[in-house]
Amino acid sequence: MSAIRETDDALKAAIEEAHLPSLIAALVHITGDAGLISGDIKPVYDFFGDGQGGLTDEQRAATKARALAALKGLRDGKIKPVPLSSDTVHKIMSFVAGAEIPERYIPFLEEELALEGKDLKAVHGLDEVPANLKHDFKVLIVGAGMSGLLAAIRMKQAGIAYTVIEKNADVGGTWMVNAYPGCRVDNPNHLYSYSFEPNHDWPYHFSTQPLLWKYFQGVADKYALRPNIRFNTEVIESVYDEAHGLWKTRVKGKDGKEETLVSNVVITAVGQLSRPRLPDIKGIESFKGQSFHSATWDHSVDLKGKRVAVIGTGASAFQFVPEIAPVVGHLTVFQRNAPWLGPTPNYHDKVSEGKKWLLKHVPTYDKWYRFWLWWMLTDGIYEFVKSDPDWTSRKDSVGAQNDMLREMLSQYTISQLEGRPDLQKAAVPSYPPGGKRSVRDNGVWLAALKRPNVETVTDGIAEITPTGLKTKDGRSFDVDVIIYGTGFTASQFLEPMKFKGKGGVDLHEQWNGDARAYLGITVPNFPNLFIMYGPNTNIVVNGSIIFFSECEIRYIQGLIELLLKSNASAIEVKKAVHDVFNDKVDALNSQMAWGAPQVTSWYKNAKGRVSQNWPWPLVDYWNATRVPDPNDYDLGGAPERQAAE
Repeated sequence: MSAIRETDDALKAAIEEAHLPSLIAALVHITGDAGLISGDIKPVYDFFGDGQGGLTDEQRAATKARALAALKGLRDGKIKPVPLSSDTVHKIMSFVAGAEIPERYIPFLEEELALEGKDLKAVHGLDEVPANLKHDFKVLIVGAGMSGLLAAIRMKQAGIAYTVIEKNADVGGTWMVNAYPGCRVDNPNHLYSYSFEPNHDWPYHFSTQPLLWKYFQGVADKYALRPNIRFNTEVIESVYDEAHGLWKTRVKGKDGKEETLVSNVVITAVGQLSRPRLPDIKGIESFKGQSFHSATWDHSVDLKGKRVAVIGTGASAFQFVPEIAPVVGHLTVFQRNAPWLGPTPNYHDKVSEGKKWLLKHVPTYDKWYRFWLWWMLTDGIYEFVKSDPDWTSRKDSVGAQNDMLREMLSQYTISQLEGRPDLQKAAVPSYPPGGKRSVRDNGVWLAALKRPNVETVTDGIAEITPTGLKTKDGRSFDVDVIIYGTGFTASQFLEPMKFKGKGGVDLHEQWNGDARAYLGITVPNFPNLFIMYGPNTNIVVNGSIIFFSECEIRYIQGLIELLLKSNASAIEVKKAVHDVFNDKVDALNSQMAWGAPQVTSWYKNAKGRVSQNWPWPLVDYWNATRVPDPNDYDLGGAPERQAAE
């Protein structure tokens, strides 16, 4: 924390921007007065409130006055922060959360809180492995996006040689590629960052694509990862050499030349949303105008005054439609399913200078603010998206709590559309909340749909013609440009790359269109192949995907440690362990809103199975991935581990 030198007025101004429950938590550290969390001020869990825990005006004023006195004392050397007992810290957790935190969450949340400022997700088992055992051990990482950079950092810290293969010209993955207008993160940025690399200078609460890309570029530079990354290079095929316990990976560079790289381990970090999907619509190739997918936005196309059609109303379209609507001549939005809108008033707001100051200068405030964001998004509304098997009241909800959420969100949407009954009907989803990806809303989306130059069409598209589109009700729409906001081939994990494991078995043939992995990471018949953001590791209503990646790489480090310490050449998940796990995944996913039979979404593959989502609370993934259980794996292969050459 930086020293406090500001005037009383400057301190007072900064305090006005504070998240008060987090500030009170910090005051306990600064003053040592645990009575601050046991008095009359008791924040409540207010997911749809203003974030201040329901504090009254009088309580807010009293808190600000206490904070000013404490910060003045800290500045003037009259107060020194004091260490707190574990019991007090646990009580502060429940205070900030506005709810009693279950005991089983405490260790999990202590790690996320990281009050001492240490990287508690770093593991050190590989530090104990003799250098001679690590010397010739090599890891190949596929992808230099968020997960790939994380894997590279952890391998470098562990003293493991690694090479990263990246098909693009720079790091950043989705935050490099998706450069459409309005692209931004939908997790609060003070949470959407590596736990060990916080950024107190985020300019927005939900930052834009260029800022996210810059963050990951900065991380790559800070950890000096670029010398180990081969850019503009694609993986074609990776074949497991069973006799030597090695992966032989064929790659192709920008110049078209191919070569084979040999490694002991392959870690894939290519994400689920990396390959754009075009819709299967008759005549799609016949259109004579300009067209592109949002993930490959053509910035050379001038939309000013043009007749534009947007197909899809998912997360990407939700962001770019309000940006282009004021510019185009006429915009026709073709909607198959409306998204559920989650009230987020600060979605486009800048982070105030006062809040930035608090994060940098007030001891532990940054920790408690991140903790509050974490708890609000961890499992706060998890229970609201669980299905009740006896629920028969209506098809657009799956239980009493889910129906309560449906009613609340429906009214929120309808309230923005007074005088537009056509849009009120179109904008309220007909599926349960949680069934598909919801979006963060501050009123901009529906304001765009209400514009006089925008029309929302809910009838299905029959075909695309040389001049535009025809719908199933017989209407024709002539347009100059078609923009596809139609998502990605999410269920086609690791395609178009090919992987051949033991006995030459092909990974995609084994999956047969239904990708499965143990904990989303390991697959039978594919020793030493580890997947990040693999099957059933997506999250719908709780948490940040960075959390999953940090759990996954810790687990992978544990697997490498087991491999090195055993002096074996191969570590492979047992088929029975893998199968039992996936049976449990399927059983619980069927009890969630996204698994309801009436719901169709990219969470389900072509066979109707939910292949994307993790169905348990986050704490369960944390527990499952802290340390690998050796009993889940077969260690073997060659009598002595071979060196990758």
